[in-house]
Amino acid sequence: MTRTHWQALVIGGGPAGSAAATTLARAGVAPLLTERTARFDRTVCGAFLGADAIARLDRLGVDAFQLGAQPITRVRFVNGSHVVETDLPFTAAGLSRRALDQALIEAAEAAGAVVRRGASVRNACLDSRSAYLRTGEVLSGDALFIATGKHELRGAPRQTSSRHPKALGFRAVLPATAASRDALARVVELHFFDGGYAGLLLQEDGAVNLCVSVDRSHFAKSEGPQAFLEQLGRHAPLLGERIRLDVPVSLSAVAGVPYGWRAESTSAGVFRLGDQGAVIASLAGDGIAMALASGQSAAQAFVASGPEAAQSWQEAWARKCRSPVVIAETFRRAAQAPISRGAALHVMQLFPGLASAAARLTRIDREFSAAARR
Repeated sequence: MTRTHWQALVIGGGPAGSAAATTLARAGVAPLLTERTARFDRTVCGAFLGADAIARLDRLGVDAFQLGAQPITRVRFVNGSHVVETDLPFTAAGLSRRALDQALIEAAEAAGAVVRRGASVRNACLDSRSAYLRTGEVLSGDALFIATGKHELRGAPRQTSSRHPKALGFRAVLPATAASRDALARVVELHFFDGGYAGLLLQEDGAVNLCVSVDRSHFAKSEGPQAFLEQLGRHAPLLGERIRLDVPVSLSAVAGVPYGWRAESTSAGVFRLGDQGAVIASLAGDGIAMALASGQSAAQAFVASGPEAAQSWQEAWARKCRSPVVIAETFRRAAQAPISRGAALHVMQLFPGLASAAARLTRIDREFSAAARR
């Protein structure tokens, strides 16, 4: 059995893990970054980049617009036949996770991180800060950075409770039609329905990205994601028109998403990043910015104070995330109930500035919320 030890072991090559690895490498730490997939094409969420995410990407040497990201300046809310549209308080972007994650992991490698693609971790041991690969290899680190996104890592589960009801998330990339390209140009479109919501936007390759979040109790009434989308399309005609139910859909899914959860404690030398540290409702589109910020700040804490910084950093990160996570969770719950979402859209129609204010309040880096439009 092969065993190797590293100053820092980062599990997960998405935005949080790559941001941590890049920051560590730039500071002279030798990190190993492991990513279970050989190619990025099955990620469930994250095609929307707010101004704070775009600014953090710039710090990491990744220009979203040079990658072809579609600019987004407006948000459209749809509840049945009721449609409300308003300006965002910043210019956002639509960029596929395939393009984003590839650029970020290349940035980590260019900074000096050792990157292992296709290295699937079977389980982890937090006490020894070790990861056991499916090949039988054992990796360990002075510090362990867990960045596996919404997916649980065996041996390092998130300590959730009944206060964090589990949701199902799934995603599809759909071919764009001339009509959908026109309708979604510079817009992120949010469709609300009982028990969940769906988001649509154009990404850099011209395709339409569809992300759906739904409570498990509502989803259980259908016979899988495809059947659920077909049923949803019948009850939400505009969404059905957008997703073209006559086209075969390839879906990526993840179950048990604990929206509203934050890690307020951790094991010695273990940093929980991204969705392993806090899970914000994707309705707000703030997940990527939080992932990047967590990776960068955790790496900086390690560089400054070593593995002993893990607990104090985790507590500080939970405090920083509290306001945007709680606000986003409040919006998510309101959007899922017919009366509250109808009232919310009516109020936003009367006072369009409220949607912009809500978008600013859910940013992890509010100083970027007034970023210049492109």
